Amino acid sequence: MRRLILSPRWIVWHVLTLGAMVTCGWLAAWQWQRAGSAMGSALNVGYGLQWPLFAVFFGVMWWRMLRMEAAKLEEAAPAAAEEAAAPPLPQPRPATDPDAPSPFGPRPRDAAPQPVDDDPELVAYNQMLAELAARNPDR
Repeated sequence: MRRLILSPRWIVWHVLTLGAMVTCGWLAAWQWQRAGSAMGSALNVGYGLQWPLFAVFFGVMWWRMLRMEAAKLEEAAPAAAEEAAAPPLPQPRPATDPDAPSPFGPRPRDAAPQPVDDDPELVAYNQMLAELAARNPDR
């Protein structure tokens, strides 16, 4: 947790959050002074109550983001430990044949058709699309 809090990215978030909270506090004090002056009104009192709520919002959101980031790191730590303990899987070797067909090019005409899924909803949807395409051959 300490490493997360002291990371450069989070130091920036700490400074921004603290700056926003201090600014909200300063604006609240300014609105209260303005409300007590001869030109003050109930609107200034409302703003004087509203700015501290904004400061609390910034603090709560900072805390929630920090806790979410810490939870992500805690979830990743056991997974990383398991990966380190497991033997490495053999990696597939790249094709060294320069005449091999590119997977990014057009498929040859004699290539095998794509397998049909056993999902009945997908089959029904594809049939409906085929019927719509047959009805409107111009497109």
